[in-house]
Amino acid sequence: MPIAQFSCMLFPYRVKFQYSKYGHAYGYATNESVKVFDAATLTQWCEIQRPNVVDLWFSPQGSYVATWERPTKLEDGSGSQNLMIWDAKTAQLIASFSQKSLNNWCFQWTDDEKYCARMVTNEIQFWESRACGKSVWARLKLEGVAQFSLSPGKSPAVAVFIPERKGAPAIVRMYSIPNFNQALSNKTFFKADNVQMFWNDLGTNLLVLTQTDVDKTGKSYYGETNLYYLAVAGNFDCRVPLDKEGPVHDVHWSPNSKEFAVVYGSMPAKATLYDHRACAVFSFGIEPRNFVRFNPQGTIIAIAGFGNLNGTIDLWDRKTLKKINTFHAPNATHCEWSPCSRFLMTATLTPRLRVDNGFKMWHHTGCLVYEEAVEELYQVDWRPESASVYPTMRAASPPPKPIKILPGKATAAASSKPAGAYRPPHLRGSNAPTATLYQREAAMSGRGPALSSNQRKPAGTSGAKNGNKKNNSGGNGALTKSTPTTTLSPEEKAKKIRGLEKKLRQIAELRDKQSRGEQIDAAQQQKLSTEANVMRELAALREN
Repeated sequence: MPIAQFSCMLFPYRVKFQYSKYGHAYGYATNESVKVFDAATLTQWCEIQRPNVVDLWFSPQGSYVATWERPTKLEDGSGSQNLMIWDAKTAQLIASFSQKSLNNWCFQWTDDEKYCARMVTNEIQFWESRACGKSVWARLKLEGVAQFSLSPGKSPAVAVFIPERKGAPAIVRMYSIPNFNQALSNKTFFKADNVQMFWNDLGTNLLVLTQTDVDKTGKSYYGETNLYYLAVAGNFDCRVPLDKEGPVHDVHWSPNSKEFAVVYGSMPAKATLYDHRACAVFSFGIEPRNFVRFNPQGTIIAIAGFGNLNGTIDLWDRKTLKKINTFHAPNATHCEWSPCSRFLMTATLTPRLRVDNGFKMWHHTGCLVYEEAVEELYQVDWRPESASVYPTMRAASPPPKPIKILPGKATAAASSKPAGAYRPPHLRGSNAPTATLYQREAAMSGRGPALSSNQRKPAGTSGAKNGNKKNNSGGNGALTKSTPTTTLSPEEKAKKIRGLEKKLRQIAELRDKQSRGEQIDAAQQQKLSTEANVMRELAALREN
C-alpha cells in the first residue's frame, strides 16, 4: 500500500528516480532540479538546482550523486561541464567534467567509496573520493579502452575492455587498485564488438558477455554472443561451455558468489547452473525462457520468458533442484525479487509496451498478492536492502491474503492459462494439429518426431486456394496433397532470407531506440508491428 509519509507528486513529463546501491538514499530528477532523500525516513536531504538533468547515479553508500546533462557548446567553442558530482546531503558541487556521450558516462565508486573513477580517451582516471575533481590521483593508460568496471568487495579491482583493432583480438584485463603496473588477469578473444561485465558479490570472479553487431554465420540477426569466465586472482579463466547454439539471453550470479545460471540457445532456450569453475552442475531443461534471477538469499531461482514470450515463470528450489511452482505474468517487461526473497515483482513498462501498464506482486507460491494498473508506467523498483536483515527462508511460507486484485484478475497460479500454440489463419476452426515451439525445435534438431504436413505447412500454401481440392477415401473433402504456390531456387531463397534478416535487424534497432525513450515515427511503428510476420516467414523459409 502507498506509504503515508510519502507525498505523491504529478509531473506533465517523464521523471527518473534512482536508489543508491545499498538503499541508503534515493533521488529523482525533474525539469527544474534534482531532489535527494533519506530512503529510510523519506526526509529530504537537499535539492540540486540544475534543470534538465537527463540521468543521475549514486555512489554505493549514498554519499555522492552524479548528474549528466545534454552537452552544449560554449561561446569559445569548448564543451560544457555537463557531468557533475555533488555531495548528496548538502548539494555542494564537488567536481564537474565534460562528457559528450551518455554511453559509459557513469562515474564509478568502489564499494567503500574510497576511490572513484571515470573513463576518458585511452585512459581511466582515478581519484580519492574526498579529493574528487582535483589533480588526478592515478591513471590507467590503455590505448583504445572502451569500457571499464570497478569490482565490489573489500579488495577492489578494475576490469577494462579493449575491442578488436587492426587484426588484434579484443581483450579484457583486470588490475588491482591502485597497482596498475601488472595485470592480474588477461583474456583475449575475437568476435567482440561490445561486452557486458557481471561481477560476483565478493568481487573475486567476473563473467564477460561478448557480442558482435552482426552474426556473419547468418544464424542470428542479433549478432553472435559468447560468455567468458575470469578469476581476479589470475589463476583461472575459460570460455563458459554452452552446449546449445544461439545467443546468451541472460546470466546471473548466485548471492553466495560460487555459482551462476545462464539462459542460452535458440528458442526454446536452455537454462543451466554452473559452479565456480564454470562446470555445468544442473540443467533446468529446454523451454521458451530468456530471464534468470536468484532471490537475494540464493534459495530460489526464477527462470522466465518475457518480452515476446508468454510470461511463464518457473521457480526452482536451489537446494533440491526441483521445480516448486509455475505461474504466468503475461506482457511483463520487468521482473525483480524483493529484498526479503519472498516476493517477486513483475511490471509492464512504457515505452517497451504502451498498453496494460502496471505492476504486480507475487508470493513465491505463485499467489498474486497486489496489483496496480498505471496508465503510463516508466519505472518501478524495490528499495535495496541487505538480505541478511530478513530471516532465512528454510521452507516455503504460506501465501498471504491478497491485498488488492483488480476486477477480473485471478489470484492463483493455476487460473492463469497460457494461450497455447499459435494457429495460422488457414488452420483456425479446424482440428488440424499445430506444433509448439518446442516440437518444432525438437523435430529440426532430430530429437523428436517429424512434423505432419499440417503442422509444418506455412500459411498461404493450402491447395484449396488454387483449386487443388481432392476427396480422400472417406469422401469428406479433406486435402490429401498440397502444391506450393511458388518454388524458389537456392539463390532466390538465400537472397530472401538475407532480406528478412536485414528487416529483423532494423526492427531490433528500432526497439533499442524505443527502450531508450527516443521517439519513433508512424512508419517505424508500422515496421515494428511486422516483426511477428517476418519471423514466421523466415522460419518457414528455413524449414523448407
